[in-house]
Amino acid sequence: AITSGLQASGMSAPKILCFALSPSSAYLRPSQGLGPKIRPLLLRPPRRLPVHFCKPLVMAWACFSGSNEGLVANLKGEGMFQDPRIETAMLGVDRKNYAKENPYQNSPQLIGYSVTISAPHMHAMCLQVLANHLKPGMRALDVGSGTGYLTACMAVMVGASGMAVGIEHVPQLVKESIDNVKEDGKGNLLDSGNMKIVEGDGRQGYASAGPYDAIHVGAAAPTLPEALVQQLKPGGRLVIPVGTDSQQLMQIDKLADGQVIQKSLAEVVFVPLTNLKDQIGK
Repeated sequence: AITSGLQASGMSAPKILCFALSPSSAYLRPSQGLGPKIRPLLLRPPRRLPVHFCKPLVMAWACFSGSNEGLVANLKGEGMFQDPRIETAMLGVDRKNYAKENPYQNSPQLIGYSVTISAPHMHAMCLQVLANHLKPGMRALDVGSGTGYLTACMAVMVGASGMAVGIEHVPQLVKESIDNVKEDGKGNLLDSGNMKIVEGDGRQGYASAGPYDAIHVGAAAPTLPEALVQQLKPGGRLVIPVGTDSQQLMQIDKLADGQVIQKSLAEVVFVPLTNLKDQIGK
């Protein structure tokens, strides 16, 4: 079901649909029916460490590397993306400037404030699902932009005539993400207005820069946020994890006549999309 959903969105089925995660952030259920030659580490997920991955998981596959170039090559080789513009964007936006610990490991990494940066495979998959809506001149919104990594990738893809907006409700991360972009040598994206990072409640979107051709949400909403659907252009696409105990990565398409079509792409586990007080306890 997962592979068919991804294929319907323009992605070829990966050779092995499974992802390597650090022991502190992954768990598997014995009922998943893993083969006899695969002996994964079974762990209960920590309460305070949310993770982002597709299930079922098998610890036998990894895309980690010692360099950004190696990571992107491995993701491409395993079918996580096909669009060459994604390769260009991910090569040009070096993950080490946005994830200070284990940047090239294919797993989520803590970035503070009870937040993680998603695993590289998840970023690659979401960019592929949104690729036709991240063409030059288009507008994109990244909800829960964190360290700014995916927003920067989106900005590269939409080009100088487009705009990518990242919205983040942790003020410290807003500042850090701007610093990260500059450290990555991408300050021109900010100076030109091609990329913008704002502080705010991403559940409400960012209407003043919309409507958007593409919206990505990096946290799981209990239900589909209507404000985000409203800020989609006709012909636009939203990718968002939805659910609480059971989460689905949803593809939301707004047709030219305004009709909204929903499709489940995969079962995932994400940090909840919530308010700042509930997230960091302040």
